[in-house]
Amino acid sequence: MRDSSDKTPIWKAIAGALRSDLADGRYKTGDKLPTEAALAERFGVNRHTVRHGISALVEEGLVRTRRGAGAFVAATPTDYPIGKRVRFHENLIAAGRRPEKRVLALDERAATIGEAQALQIEAGDPVCAYHGLSLADGQPIAVFESLFPLTRLLGITAALKDTSSVTQALGVVGIDDYTRASTRLTAVRAMPTHALLLDVAEGDPLLKSSGVNQCARGQPVEYGRTWFAGDRVTLTLET
Repeated sequence: MRDSSDKTPIWKAIAGALRSDLADGRYKTGDKLPTEAALAERFGVNRHTVRHGISALVEEGLVRTRRGAGAFVAATPTDYPIGKRVRFHENLIAAGRRPEKRVLALDERAATIGEAQALQIEAGDPVCAYHGLSLADGQPIAVFESLFPLTRLLGITAALKDTSSVTQALGVVGIDDYTRASTRLTAVRAMPTHALLLDVAEGDPLLKSSGVNQCARGQPVEYGRTWFAGDRVTLTLET
């Protein structure tokens, strides 16, 4: 007869059952798991026991929780190299992910002092501001803003209206190749607008990348700021 002390704790059994559900594809990346109440009813236990089981999956990186929103199936972080050449589509395809970009806004405005310094133009000079959302396999991974100096890149706004690819748009206006001149990485908290677009909680950790790309002549052609969802991307620095 088996000693009762050898029995698997109920919370471990719940974690195991949910782990099997994930392995069987019952829930896909980004899907919300049933509520604690629904799981408690399914397993015939109290919510505290369910919470303990879900916490085990969180520690394993299989599930992420958001206060007031519930538990969601976590994605395996996408490797995103930042080196001499940073190309969104190429990076995601190399990582085995399906890349997608959604244009949120495209306009022309005057450059601020900081933006002008980064682009090596005069403050107040016109720039094209390209705001968008980057996705991997349909899941948002980053919000970005790219600025292009119109004094140097005539026609870039029209080119970006025809394609969401920065590389293709730069090619249209005569920039056949460009490389990363500088990158600055900072840990920040998600502001309300970023939280909404990335489907994270306000205050969740984000990785902010600020970078300047330059053409073969050494002139800046793009100043970009990108806010990555901290649990969905692994930034790797290449020398």
